Amino acid sequence: MDLNALREAAIEATSRALHDKHGFVPSDESDEWEDEYRRQFALLKQRIGSEPVAPPRPQAVTAAAERQWPELSGTPEQKRWAATIRTERMGEIASEPFRVWFAQTWTRAKVWVDTSDVPTSVLVQRLKPQFDEYRKAAADAAKARAAEAQQKAAEAAAYQQRLKDAGITPEGLVELIDASDRFDLAPLTTKLAEIAVEGRHLRVFETSDPNLLLVKEKKGPLQLPDYAIERDEGVVADLKLYAQTP
Repeated sequence: MDLNALREAAIEATSRALHDKHGFVPSDESDEWEDEYRRQFALLKQRIGSEPVAPPRPQAVTAAAERQWPELSGTPEQKRWAATIRTERMGEIASEPFRVWFAQTWTRAKVWVDTSDVPTSVLVQRLKPQFDEYRKAAADAAKARAAEAQQKAAEAAAYQQRLKDAGITPEGLVELIDASDRFDLAPLTTKLAEIAVEGRHLRVFETSDPNLLLVKEKKGPLQLPDYAIERDEGVVADLKLYAQTP
């Protein structure tokens, strides 16, 4: 029995089975890939016994050879030649993640032409350290994005809880502003908060007068005249907390 051929056939069958199951091929270092490989190896060994094995060409690899890859750079002649070489190589590589990385990394026609005499298996082996480094970096970046998203979600939830505990709502803030007496304007300084509710958009500012706040309001597209209200420390505290949107 040709053991190398049996191994190659098991690898091809593993890629095909996992692609049919998931729509992609997991890493050959994953437990799922290893379990499927052992299963396919045992099935093939039982099926063909001592007969030499011709590795089957999986549909996933055939489709990979026919798909559209990134545009190559170079002279027209280089690009035509390189496209042919690339198509042939992609049809010989079972790993979908490696094919995608390969195509995205090698976009210069010249590198395909210059390595045309190198067997695909040798080229894959040479590039595997770079591919492994890329996968690790991609996994680390994905983990960092997930951690950042989780942190932002936690901050947003904590912020909403603080507003709830304080009983602060945009409607309630606008009601407080509407209920305040109006005063002569004073020069504005720092913006405290923006509030949007029921077609109204209010921006509330500190002023040079320590006793007053200034309000700029739009109702729909209409800009209303600015007005000042009495500064209340409780209202200011609520406005500042409301403005702390994560």
